[in-house]
Amino acid sequence: MSEVVIRFARPPDLARLTAIEESGADTFARAGIPLADRAPPSPPDQWTPALDAGLLWVADDPHAGLVGFLAGKIEDGGLHIEEIDVMMERQKQGHGRRLMQRAIDGARDRGLAALTLTTFRSVAWNGPFYASLGFVELSPAETPAWLAAILAKEAARGFEDRCAMRLAL
Repeated sequence: MSEVVIRFARPPDLARLTAIEESGADTFARAGIPLADRAPPSPPDQWTPALDAGLLWVADDPHAGLVGFLAGKIEDGGLHIEEIDVMMERQKQGHGRRLMQRAIDGARDRGLAALTLTTFRSVAWNGPFYASLGFVELSPAETPAWLAAILAKEAARGFEDRCAMRLAL
């Protein structure tokens, strides 16, 4: 088995992210949790700002190509994880954990105060996974307005059992 490398994304990588996102969404459907809005995956150029900011990492298998990615943005003095996906057939191999660790290390290197994300509270590979990395669920009173707005948009799209989580650095 080849060693998957976690690295900063490069412009040619953007075209591969759609397939990774689609495969990640299929994981929910196969687990009986189809994504509520059935929206198409993000267009590759959506991730250009993260790429330009040095906040887009990929899991690159030297033989199979890209198998995962994580995109973030700086928000309120921290790194907000906008998206993390791993190809369904490459899940449960530590790639998501390694992508998250790279983002955590990157946030520390930048002197950021925290990482935030929104996720499904009860899906095993979501809320509990992030909790295993040290993220804690924010109560409504602890959730900043910009993060509450993201949760509200997700709820409007039909996503239930969502929460905001934060990892203090």
